[in-house]
Amino acid sequence: MGTLWFNGHIYTMEAEGEKVESIFTKDGTIIAVGKKQEILKKYHDEIGRRIDLQGKTLIPGLVDSHLHLIGFGETFLKLDLTKYKSKEEVLQAVQMFAEKSYDNEWIIGEGWNENQWIHNERITKEDIDHIIPHRPVILKRICRHTAVVNSKALQLANITKDTVQPTGGYIDKQTDGEPTGILSDNALNLVSQVMPKVNKTYLKQALRKAVEQCHQLGITGVHTEDLNYYGSYHETLAAFYEVLEEEGYLLRTHLLLHNGIIDEWYNEGNAYLGGTNLIEYGAMKIFADGSLGGRTALLSFPYVDDPSTTGVAIHTKEELTNLVKKAREMNVPIAVHAIGDLALQWVIDAIETYPAHKNTPDRIIHAPLVQKGDFERLCKLPVVLDIQPGFLASDFPWVFDRVGVGKIDYLYAWKSFLQAGIACAGGSDAPIEPINPLLGIYTAVTRTRENDKDKNVYSPEEKLTLFEAVCLYTKGSAYACGHEHDRGMISPGFIADFTIFDEDIFQNSAEKLLSTKVAMTVINDQIVYQNENILSFASFEN
Repeated sequence: MGTLWFNGHIYTMEAEGEKVESIFTKDGTIIAVGKKQEILKKYHDEIGRRIDLQGKTLIPGLVDSHLHLIGFGETFLKLDLTKYKSKEEVLQAVQMFAEKSYDNEWIIGEGWNENQWIHNERITKEDIDHIIPHRPVILKRICRHTAVVNSKALQLANITKDTVQPTGGYIDKQTDGEPTGILSDNALNLVSQVMPKVNKTYLKQALRKAVEQCHQLGITGVHTEDLNYYGSYHETLAAFYEVLEEEGYLLRTHLLLHNGIIDEWYNEGNAYLGGTNLIEYGAMKIFADGSLGGRTALLSFPYVDDPSTTGVAIHTKEELTNLVKKAREMNVPIAVHAIGDLALQWVIDAIETYPAHKNTPDRIIHAPLVQKGDFERLCKLPVVLDIQPGFLASDFPWVFDRVGVGKIDYLYAWKSFLQAGIACAGGSDAPIEPINPLLGIYTAVTRTRENDKDKNVYSPEEKLTLFEAVCLYTKGSAYACGHEHDRGMISPGFIADFTIFDEDIFQNSAEKLLSTKVAMTVINDQIVYQNENILSFASFEN
C-alpha cells in the first residue's frame, strides 16, 4: 500500500516556485503528483496511509554531496576541539580529557583552528609535552591536513631530525632540524601507521551517531569518502552494510573510492554505481593538494603570509595524470580534491589529457581558487564542482592573508560557476565544517558568516538565490552521482525521499533559515525522523 502526502507547501524543485498539491508514493517511489482529489480517485484502493503536512514545507530530500560520514560520527566519540578559542583552551581541554582516559591510550583530538583563536599561535610538541609527556598525543587541525603530535608520538613513529620529507607531505622542523611536532598531509601517515587500529564495533558506533544526526537535520543522502582510513577496506565497507542495510539506519550513501583502495575494489569485480538501493559505489577519490588553513593548498605563487612555501602537491603532476588514466581504464569517473589554483590547473590538464567518458562527468571537490584561463577551460568540460558554502564562513577574511588580494580571479565564485553553466553540488565536508545544510544554504545566499556581528558580506555579486542554493543539495547532488533522472525533484518515477520543514523557506527571509526546524525526514517512503512538537502523528489520517 502507498502513502498520500497533502496539505502542505510541496515544492518540486523542477522550476523556481513550482508547487503541487499532493504526492502519492509507493514502494519508495513517487507514483503521482497533482490535485489531491484526482489522486484519491485514481489510487484510492492503493492508499494505505494519508499524511497531513499541516501546512509545513516539503522539498526533495537534501543530500550532502561531500563529507566523511564515519569521521563526522567520530566527533561524538573523540575529543572535539572545534569550540575552543585559544591555544590555552585547547591544551586545557586535552589535559582534562587525559585525566578521564586510560593511561595507556592514545589521546586523539580533532578540530582545532588557529584562525578562529583570539591570538593566532601554533601548538608545538613542547606545549603538549608540558602537560602530557609520557602518552602519545595527536591533535588534528580542523582541515585534517595538518596535525600536531607530542614527543612520545614522534618517538613511536620514529620521526627525528634525520627523517627525510615524505613525498606529498611536510614535517615542520626548527632551525636545528628538530621536528616541532607539526605534520602535514602525507607526513601524517608516519604517525597513523603506529596508531592503534579501530575495529568494526567502533566504526559502526560512529556510523550510527552520524546517521542519527543526518536524520535530525533533514539529510536523506550523502556522498562520503571513508574507506581508506580505518585499516581494512573490507571491514569499513562491512560496517556500512551492517548499519545501513541490516540494522535499518536508512541513509542513501554514495561511496567515493580513494585511489589507495580502488585496485582492490575493482579487482573484486565491482563497478561504478554498483551496490544496493542504499549503498552504491562512486568515483575515484584523489587528493591533489592540502588546505589553505594549513598552507598546504598548492598555489601558483608563494603564500603571502609565508613566502617560503607554495603548498604541497600530494602527487606529482605525472602521478596525478596516471591516476586519471587508471580511472578511465576502470570506467570510473574521478573526484579530485583541489583547493589551490595550481592544483586545479593540474587536474584540468589531466582531464584534458584523458577525457571523461560520455555522460559521466568528473567531480572537482572544493575549487575555491580559480584563475580566468582555468575557469574558461572548466566551462568546456563535463565536470561537477562539489562546493562547500560553509568554507566561506570559516575562511573569510583570513583567506586574504594567505593568498593576497587580486591574485585570484575567481574566489569562492559560485554564482559565476552557475551562470557559466558549470554544474555545482552542495556539501559540508563534515566534520571539517558544520553539517547542517540550512547553514550552508544561508551562507550561499548571504555570503556572510552566521555569527559575524558586523555582517560583512564577501563578494556580494556571488550570492546565490535561495532556489539556486537549495538546488545545490537536491538536483545538484543528484547530477553529481549520475541520478538526475530519479533523484533531486518531486516528480513521478523519482525516489520518495523528502525533507519537511516547519517554515516555508522560500517565503521567509534568509535570516529565518537559521531558526527553521526540520519537522520530518523521509527516506524510501519511510519516516526516519519526526519532530513531534512540530508535526504530530495524532493528526494524521489513517
